[in-house]
Amino acid sequence: MFKTLVQEFIFDLKNQKTRVFLTVAAIVWGTMSVVLLLAFGFGLEKRLTDGQLNWADATVSVWHGETSEVFQGLPRGRTIRFTADDVKMIRENIPLVEKISPSYGRNMRLRNGDVRTTTHGEGVAPDFMWMRRMFPQAGGRFLNDADIIEQRRVVFLGDKIAATLFGEEDPVGKTIEIDDIPFIVIGVMVTKMQTSMSNGPDEERAIIPHTTFATVYNQRNLYNFLVRPSDRAKSKELIADIKRLLGRKYRFDPEDEYAIRVYDTIEWEEIGKKIWLGLNIFFGLVGSMTLIVAGVGVANIMYVVVRERTRELGIKRAVGAKRWHIMIQFVGESFLLTGGGGLLGIAISLGIVGLVGLVPVDSGPMKYMGHPIFSWPIAIAVVCILTLIALLAGIFPAKQAADVDPVMALHYE
Repeated sequence: MFKTLVQEFIFDLKNQKTRVFLTVAAIVWGTMSVVLLLAFGFGLEKRLTDGQLNWADATVSVWHGETSEVFQGLPRGRTIRFTADDVKMIRENIPLVEKISPSYGRNMRLRNGDVRTTTHGEGVAPDFMWMRRMFPQAGGRFLNDADIIEQRRVVFLGDKIAATLFGEEDPVGKTIEIDDIPFIVIGVMVTKMQTSMSNGPDEERAIIPHTTFATVYNQRNLYNFLVRPSDRAKSKELIADIKRLLGRKYRFDPEDEYAIRVYDTIEWEEIGKKIWLGLNIFFGLVGSMTLIVAGVGVANIMYVVVRERTRELGIKRAVGAKRWHIMIQFVGESFLLTGGGGLLGIAISLGIVGLVGLVPVDSGPMKYMGHPIFSWPIAIAVVCILTLIALLAGIFPAKQAADVDPVMALHYE
């Protein structure tokens, strides 16, 4: 049965070369449209999401603010600032805290021999590495607890500023001057891409222990502090706990949204996921429209085949062919047409994704685009859509073919 089906399909292919070619091309193009649009969409989503997370990963940032309401007899307009003791108090009193780090900040002058540059420096704790994804290159390290306790004069450099100061030389273990004070370089950041930042990119950052920063620059008030909840779903609860705790200490209303300023990256990450979901659905619908148009082409070919093979169908019916045999023949041909085009489209898409994946993403046009991500679930969904298209495109012409009256068909010209 299958062999006969294939032989008849090849026969029809030879007699309808142009129509078949254009229809298969439409199926291939439609398949590629769906698969590649979503592959590039997923790649772009991952790249931009990683760029956002490389600035703050599951992190709540808290800045000082100014009260906007009268509270317990105190006037509005009071400035609320934090200290490192506040960070310690939050860690000890709020169970939801997984990681937390104070952050001092200021412009710094860096010098290595005759090479000089300026950048924004920060004084932080070891947990800062995880929340800001500032991971060290091989052979180096980030700050540790001993650096904080002993107020060591050590510095962790962003990869770009390290290259500015040392060129191709390995900076780890070398000494540089920060505002004329010697610091030992303990590590260099792994290269990363950022789509969000504050006071410049991390690749140009100089990081020192927050205790050292406070002592060297005689600074008490923090620029801000960063905290990560142990449960991402409870970031709002964590923020409320922080406001209540600080509100009791500094006597401001925890409901006063201006008393302290909060940026919840977890909330924005969830919003971003919904936006990308909507965009990917749109990409999928655009590609699916092409598949539907291709399905109309398949149905058109099958109707033409029925008309041109009316006498043949009449003979088959006259010698005893059953209706279901005729229907299977035409539905099968429709499946072969769409299936072949679909498989070819998926194969070409895989090849394109593989070739684009060889292009470096460290710089150039692919820096923010990222590599496309081929999705097998999407490919399977496309196959299911093609199956439905084949069924719809073949069943109606097949029914028409099966209903051919043998006597009338034998007189058909």
